[in-house]
Amino acid sequence: MNNLFDIKDKVAVITGGAGVLGSTAAKSLAIGGVKTILLGRNLENTQKVADEINKNYGEAQAFKADVLNKTELEAVRDKILNTYGKIDILVNIAGGNLPGATIGPDQTIFDLNMDDFDKVSKLNLQGTVIPSIVFGKVMADQNSGVIINYSSMAVPRVITRVAGYSASKAAMENFTRWMAVEMATKYNGNIRVNAIAPGFFIGKQNKSLLTNTDGSYTDRGNTIIKNTPMNRFGEADELNGALHFLCSNASKFITGAVIPVDGGFSVFSGV
Repeated sequence: MNNLFDIKDKVAVITGGAGVLGSTAAKSLAIGGVKTILLGRNLENTQKVADEINKNYGEAQAFKADVLNKTELEAVRDKILNTYGKIDILVNIAGGNLPGATIGPDQTIFDLNMDDFDKVSKLNLQGTVIPSIVFGKVMADQNSGVIINYSSMAVPRVITRVAGYSASKAAMENFTRWMAVEMATKYNGNIRVNAIAPGFFIGKQNKSLLTNTDGSYTDRGNTIIKNTPMNRFGEADELNGALHFLCSNASKFITGAVIPVDGGFSVFSGV
């Protein structure tokens, strides 16, 4: 009987490959035998991750590409196809936030900076749509493939302050469902589109919001822990089980799904 979880020799493109979540995902897939292609705006940082993977985990290449630049993505796509002849997996992890799209403790929604709101919206929504079109077209041509988007707990639950991030991730999650239907109905169900919704993980972007300099939790950090039944923050590698599952044939009848990996945050009422 074939191993439904086998992903060996698949080719995966990972946006945001130099970040904590992107690099962790790439290393995990490489261990599983996947040929990993890391994309990032900073080639030096992205190459460091690729070098580490090649030395310790498996096979990787790094390319400089902005997820909002279709021309750059198409150039990378062509290089991948020249080397491997296929693209099996796209993992859209690139995203982020900006101060002006966040409501500070002493601010209200009326202080929202629309320029930053627009930039965050483009990064999180168009930064998923454009790679999905560029690399998804390859999947359509070969009539097989998997797209996995990284969503957020800011979609199903109201997370205070992060106005721009929440709105753009909600739009991205809606696009995930729309794209899932589009690909399933027009390509014989052979192309699946799903999402993973991480709970709270401490990274570079949110460390100062969640922890003090002495390592203790801030008030916001304590509020999150209080509302997470598992009573802790997540570790980046705890997303990899869901990632491998969605990349493999074990999930071949699943599309348009959003899988929370959040320690129970999304289901807890606080009571």
